[in-house]
Amino acid sequence: MDTVVRDVRVIDGTGTPSYRADVALDGGRIAEIHRETDAGPRPGASRVVDGAGLALSPGFIDMHAHSDLALLRDPSHEAKAAQGVTLEVIGQDGLSYAPVDDRTLAEVRAQITGWNGDGSDIDFSWRTVGEYLDRLDHGFDGQGIAVNAAYLVPQGTVRMLALGWDDRAATPAELARMRQLVAEGLEQGAVGLSSGLTYTPGMYADDAELTELCRVVARYGGYYCPHHRSYGAGALGAYEEMVGLTRQAGCALHLAHATMNFGVNKGRAPELLALLDRALEDGADITLDTYPYTPGCTTLVAMLPSWASEGGPDAILDRLRDDAAAARIRHVMEVDGADGCHGVPIEWDTIEISGVSHPELAGYVGRTVAESARERGEEPWTTARRLLVEDRLGSTILQHVGHEENVRAIMRHRVHTGGSDGILQGHKPHPRAYGTFPKYLGTYVRELGVLSLEECVAHLTSRAAARLRLPDRGLVREGYRADLVLFDPETVGAGSTFETPRVLPAGIPHVLIDGRLVIEDGRRTDVLAGRAVRRTRS
Repeated sequence: MDTVVRDVRVIDGTGTPSYRADVALDGGRIAEIHRETDAGPRPGASRVVDGAGLALSPGFIDMHAHSDLALLRDPSHEAKAAQGVTLEVIGQDGLSYAPVDDRTLAEVRAQITGWNGDGSDIDFSWRTVGEYLDRLDHGFDGQGIAVNAAYLVPQGTVRMLALGWDDRAATPAELARMRQLVAEGLEQGAVGLSSGLTYTPGMYADDAELTELCRVVARYGGYYCPHHRSYGAGALGAYEEMVGLTRQAGCALHLAHATMNFGVNKGRAPELLALLDRALEDGADITLDTYPYTPGCTTLVAMLPSWASEGGPDAILDRLRDDAAAARIRHVMEVDGADGCHGVPIEWDTIEISGVSHPELAGYVGRTVAESARERGEEPWTTARRLLVEDRLGSTILQHVGHEENVRAIMRHRVHTGGSDGILQGHKPHPRAYGTFPKYLGTYVRELGVLSLEECVAHLTSRAAARLRLPDRGLVREGYRADLVLFDPETVGAGSTFETPRVLPAGIPHVLIDGRLVIEDGRRTDVLAGRAVRRTRS
């Protein structure tokens, strides 16, 4: 055998009680599991990893990641590898970098600079989904990337490519083009379709358009992953909308960063869960992901009303520079509640600037918009407007609008999986980018007892693998891929905090991908074992 993990507590991902065993790996797969009660000789190997005092589980699957460019920028990618993440699902929220043409690529790069940087350090040699996945496969000097990655076709980018930034219904020809683009992306290996229905231009799609795209996804055995139309004033209706249209399309549904935010939804998670339970009992195929934190994270420009974003980034900046248009935007945001802010009037003391694109604006970082405005003796909107223009829409924010009781209730649900929604850009990113998975294990398992250890591991591994239809990942089982994590249940925990977000976790000494150690004794090796994980053909 290549490697044997000796005398380790196996938490196999099924949710059943753990057991002690030797686990032998060979050729990138789990070759033998020899339980301590089994007769016969224990497996030997050229490398022995001491598992005493440690737990062995399948590698964690991050069901909602924003590492689309980070995987090609940073061969180490410790933010995820050190957490035990062995697979990330990217192409999220309806906005990513394939499929594109030259025009669309320039527009999407500008729109999501706050998520991924402007990409000036990336060789955008691809245009199709398949070419992007090939680029991930080759990674750095042909060796690969830090962790595995699966891709969702981004509906907003598809709409941008087919009809631009217009706030209108698609023509039959444009809809046919979008259906074709989605089908091509799935044929080339994407696992499903994502949407960002509070982000332009994806939010301009009506339910009929989305249903038609979901019919394509269903035909290929993929799933639909929407950031739906509201997590605030219209949250329950937005969830119900997604359940209804996917059921009409016959398509599996995975709800992205599923939570209930803002004051209007305090304590209302049971209503969401009851809605999902009714649909599940009626035969719907639904899963969801969450991160174990209360604040959200996005871009400052995403807070604007959708009409202010029609036409793309340059048009947004023109409106912000125009006093009359800017006054109209302000009224909608502060009085009516913009759709970009989930229908809730914005509270500037909840909007903390977490990152800027231009270094000379770094003084805004770590302060709320309200705090910066007070320091300058001006209205918060004046501060926000100036920052949007001077940073050319590249600023990221933390939005402190969540509720702990909702977070805990949703993570207990039987269809729950883990997703970091980790944005790695910015001077002060959300700590979920570095801490989601160890925080589940340390805070919500060991300290609070919200989940048992075995149950939590199942949430973070096998449930996600089942949603992705991966037949040989997500369990510690003979013949399965050797994507594995060894952690200490007594010490595992997030090192990242809101004050110091780029700190690596504790208690995760070893991580293996394809049977190769990418984290050894708590340190990143030079192994690049990650590849694009393509849709399993139905």
